[in-house]
Amino acid sequence: MMRGWPIMEDSKSLEPSQSWIPLLSNTESQVHGVITCDKQMMQSESCSMPATLILTTLVAVFGSYVFGSAVGYSSPAQSGIMDELTLEVADYSFFGSILTIGAIIGAFVSGRIADCVGRRVAMGFAEVFCILGWLAIAFSNVAWWLYIGRLLVGCGMGLLSYVVPVYVAEVTPKNLRGGFTTVHQLMICCGVSLTYLIGAFLNWRILALIGIIPCSAQVLSLPFIPESPRWLAKVGHLAGSENSLQRLRGENANVSQEATEIRDYTEALQQHSEASIIGLFQLQYLKSLTVGVGLMILQQFGGVNGIVFYAGSIFISAGFSASIGTIAMVAVQIPMTILGVLLMDKSGRRPLLLASASGTCFGCLLVALSFLLLDLHKWKDLSPILALAGVLVYTGSFSLGMGGIPWVIMSEIFPINVKGSAGSLVTLVSWLCSWIVSYAFNFLMSWTSTGTFFIFCGICGFTVVFVAKLVPETKGRTLEEIQASLNPFSTKT
Repeated sequence: MMRGWPIMEDSKSLEPSQSWIPLLSNTESQVHGVITCDKQMMQSESCSMPATLILTTLVAVFGSYVFGSAVGYSSPAQSGIMDELTLEVADYSFFGSILTIGAIIGAFVSGRIADCVGRRVAMGFAEVFCILGWLAIAFSNVAWWLYIGRLLVGCGMGLLSYVVPVYVAEVTPKNLRGGFTTVHQLMICCGVSLTYLIGAFLNWRILALIGIIPCSAQVLSLPFIPESPRWLAKVGHLAGSENSLQRLRGENANVSQEATEIRDYTEALQQHSEASIIGLFQLQYLKSLTVGVGLMILQQFGGVNGIVFYAGSIFISAGFSASIGTIAMVAVQIPMTILGVLLMDKSGRRPLLLASASGTCFGCLLVALSFLLLDLHKWKDLSPILALAGVLVYTGSFSLGMGGIPWVIMSEIFPINVKGSAGSLVTLVSWLCSWIVSYAFNFLMSWTSTGTFFIFCGICGFTVVFVAKLVPETKGRTLEEIQASLNPFSTKT
């Protein structure tokens, strides 16, 4: 753990010379295909990892790329669709917003579907919706086919936004889980950016057909990756759970202790019935629910969708070039997301969240000061520079931690017997807050641009306090250890 940060865990420390592996195994032998690193040197040593684990994660995050391509589609396709189908601005605005409505529907049922049929089948089910949606958009000749297609893509996207990070968290070892799960956010960024780039050169129908490619790639690859060992244990397939774990850790790895811990913890939880969304509001789940829902609310109400969706108008309002500002945003976003992935399992979740929330607070403050100078008619030449700097600081800081880590923590903190209902609730809250901010942003900006960003600045500042006081450090701990510490009554009889 990074020194100087309060760590909410009770795990035993290792001696400086002791080697360790990302399992709950006490073996001291070198294990082929599994990471073996000295804890004190893990930041500088290169480690190997099972090829199956890497391929499994890559297949899962195809869904994250689909998510990003759906979000990024409406901007480059706007002029082509409006001209060819003679749509009004209001019609196209509805086309853009119905994606969020579909995502809310998908999020609402995501946990239940993933619990009933498994993580792999849930991802395949989501991709079927996306493929049908892209086909409906690509071959539409009237507006309502566009709306149906966009709604179907949104439903698939809402389901993927829950099941992908949960699946990745459940299959990865504890010392890699954060970085691997954050690849979800990185692939979303790649999906958005590449769709922007490709859409600048291709017709909107071809762009929709291209959207089918990653969907089909994931559907065809899913049968070749293992199911989540924790889900298999939950449904009583203990032998299948251990076999899945063996594939993920390497054929020569000793997985007996990790498999035993998963089995024992799952059996303890099975003494309790699965909770509905209403059943989550009990004392034993209070802390997990507060952390999971709180992070999603603060993530969205910090203004990210307003800033990203309307960055061009923000730059124009501040007297800066919209095109240059948008290019600079993309240039900052992906490298900072990659940096977050690399630091996730080295610095920990809390330090990155605190740094990220502090940066978004400072970015909003700079943008607010930019609009304040315009209102006061002072230092007008400085205002565009402050606006650009503020948006870039905000975008970079958000990409570093607040963009991906709430999804990582959501996938870690809920016990398996409530993960479906809790995940559905947290994902639903995220999409609902996203819609509220996106819808209200223009009204807030017309009311007062300066005040809007001071509000966002205040919310981001409160996020720092929330993380410091309530969010636990989950780095280097198994899911069972995290969940038992946050929900101490859930395994007691």
